[in-house]
Amino acid sequence: MDPTIHKTAEVSSEAKIGNGTKIWQNAQITKGSVIGDNCTIGHNCAIFGAKLGNGVKLQANTDVWVGVVLEDYVFVGPSAVFTNDPNPRAKYPKKDFPQYGQWLPTRVMEGASIGANATIICGSVIGKWAFVGAGAVVKGNVPDYAVVAGVPAKQIGWMCECGSKLAFKPSKPAKPVKFIKQVKLEIKETAKCLVCGRIYNKKDGKVEKIKE
Repeated sequence: MDPTIHKTAEVSSEAKIGNGTKIWQNAQITKGSVIGDNCTIGHNCAIFGAKLGNGVKLQANTDVWVGVVLEDYVFVGPSAVFTNDPNPRAKYPKKDFPQYGQWLPTRVMEGASIGANATIICGSVIGKWAFVGAGAVVKGNVPDYAVVAGVPAKQIGWMCECGSKLAFKPSKPAKPVKFIKQVKLEIKETAKCLVCGRIYNKKDGKVEKIKE
């Protein structure tokens, strides 16, 4: 299925647009942009050389700059903000004055969601199926399945792939592991989504899905 492009959208002939993708009113897609299959690009959005995977939903009034990668099934709410320059100066653009720094990439991994009006500072990695609350300002990495909110963003919980809250509990009693001159407690926690039934393990602050 060919992409659907609204008559008011401006799409470069040197951009790559996947099958089934929909591009709505007044969107702008520049040279070098790559958009996967079955994406939705909302009205007044602009993609300046960024790369989007399959199934991405980009809501209205959002600009995505070169250096930003949105992996498969990422959701970006309206008026979210991405940056790519950590210390911008109008008089000293990075391409002409590389001695003053460089653009930094940002990656939003598979399935992650970014709420309306959130700001993602360049250099960040948003983990897979993570959730960034509306209006949050993220500077740094967000773990897989984590929920972050606030300014600056802080982690406030965990979320299932389906978008439901996860509550972790110890799966086994703490088991001491002896090392020379120290004792370390090995604690693993498990959560089962009450909506979809997926099961997750959490250890050392990292979450992984162990059962669909």
